[in-house]
Amino acid sequence: MKNNKKILSENNRKIPSGFTSDDTLKRLNWLEENSGLRFDDTPTDDPEDLKGIIENHIGFMPIPMAIAGPLVVKGEYAKGSFTVPVCTLEGTLAISMSRGMYASALSGGISTQYIKQELSRAPVFVFNTLKESSEFMKWIDEHFDEIKKVAESSTNYGKLLRIDQYPIQNFVVLDMVLNTGNAAGQNMVTLAAKLACDYIQNNTGYNYILESGFNSDKKASARTMIMGRGHSVIAETTLKHSVLKRILGLHLDEVDIFQQVGPTVTNMAGTTGCHLHISNALTAIYIATGQDTACVAENSIGHFQTEPVEDGLKCRLTLPSITVGTVGGGTRLIPQQKNLKLLGCDTGEFSSRKLAEIICASSLALEISLMSAIASGTFTQAHMKYGRK
Repeated sequence: MKNNKKILSENNRKIPSGFTSDDTLKRLNWLEENSGLRFDDTPTDDPEDLKGIIENHIGFMPIPMAIAGPLVVKGEYAKGSFTVPVCTLEGTLAISMSRGMYASALSGGISTQYIKQELSRAPVFVFNTLKESSEFMKWIDEHFDEIKKVAESSTNYGKLLRIDQYPIQNFVVLDMVLNTGNAAGQNMVTLAAKLACDYIQNNTGYNYILESGFNSDKKASARTMIMGRGHSVIAETTLKHSVLKRILGLHLDEVDIFQQVGPTVTNMAGTTGCHLHISNALTAIYIATGQDTACVAENSIGHFQTEPVEDGLKCRLTLPSITVGTVGGGTRLIPQQKNLKLLGCDTGEFSSRKLAEIICASSLALEISLMSAIASGTFTQAHMKYGRK
């Protein structure tokens, strides 16, 4: 993709603004010039192609789509300048994300560190005595290779990495952790765990429940914050002093005051992690790229932090859980597949890892913009201008 291979020229960095039909046409032309893709039509899939995506289908609900950028990423899998598609009903989101992306691009871009990919299903086995559970745990360790072979027989791409065991009372939770390749993998891990548990049951005689709830599927939890679920990524950028002042209207003393208050009050409220609104970025990109939006419930945890440095302000975001894929599910839909192509994530051995890095970087950009608006006292003004008609 052209937009993934070069940093946009200074004169062509900013996305054309405005709310008229002519402004939309200008953006479409700008996007075609910089990506080679035309987005002035909205193709829909045939009902026959929707099996596995929706039941009782009656039609399609158009959702407004915008673009945000330029997002400059220096990652392990995502490298270059990206124009990011977002679907939202919330005014200010697209322009706020673009502001954060533009500020970081002028400061050299956003660096991303890819950590790992792990998705699990956590069945639980039930015992009559503690001795039985203890012997069972030893049996699992001794027969891991056989269990792994059975679990992986259900998938061409999934790999069983390990089985973490958690005894509690007369139960043992088996957290079966898989690498799911380019798939988000919820169905993959479910089938793999079912076959593995059937094998264990047939060889030990103990009964199980396939879903214990420990893996925190579509639920925020301390387990996910610590261990991750899906892709885990960290992003950081150092905003130059000139960019802080000119683009974000922000001074370091305002950030210092905000950082004294924000994390403390967030912890007091019992929030999982410390951030401003990760779910906004995730939901908008998830809809645009065909992800399971219910995963935002578990993915919208993380840590956003700023640190004053000599060059300006270093901003970091850790997202331990990004449950996304580039194959299967809603990624099969024609518009979503086109958006993945726009990002250069429609093909490639590690396309889902690339997408995860883009999502984390985009989320950091949106966090930066909102933090700047709150700290500088322009939060209400921005929402009154862009968040209502």
